[in-house]
Amino acid sequence: MAERAYDPNAWMDAYRESFAPVYKAQQESLKTLERFAHFQHAVIGDCIDAGINHAQAALSARNPIDLMVKQVELGSQLGEKLRNRAQEFSSLASEAQGTAANFANEAADRIRGAQAKTEAATKRAVA
Repeated sequence: MAERAYDPNAWMDAYRESFAPVYKAQQESLKTLERFAHFQHAVIGDCIDAGINHAQAALSARNPIDLMVKQVELGSQLGEKLRNRAQEFSSLASEAQGTAANFANEAADRIRGAQAKTEAATKRAVA
C-alpha cells in the first residue's frame, strides 16, 4: 500500500478555504456593529443636546410664555432629528440584512461547488 506524502500547504489551503466564509462573516458583523455603535452615539448626543438646550431655555426664560414657546420649538427640533435618525437606522438595518443575505448566498454557492466536486471525484473513482 502506497503512503501519501503529507502536504502542509494543501492542508493550510483547505483550512483557509473552509473557514474563509466565517472570517468574512466576522469582519462584516464587526463593521455593522461599529456602524450601529456610532449611530447610537449620535442619537445619545442629540438627546443630550436637547436636554442642555431645555435647561438653558428654562434658565433664560423671562416668563412662562417664553419658556413654553422655546420648549415647543426645541421639542419640534428634537423630533425632526429623531425622525432623521429613524430613517438612518432603517437604512443601516436594510444594509446589514443585505450583507447577511449575500453572505448566505455565497456560502450556499461554495457548498454547492464543493458538493459538485465531490460527486465528480466519486464518479471518476467508481469508473
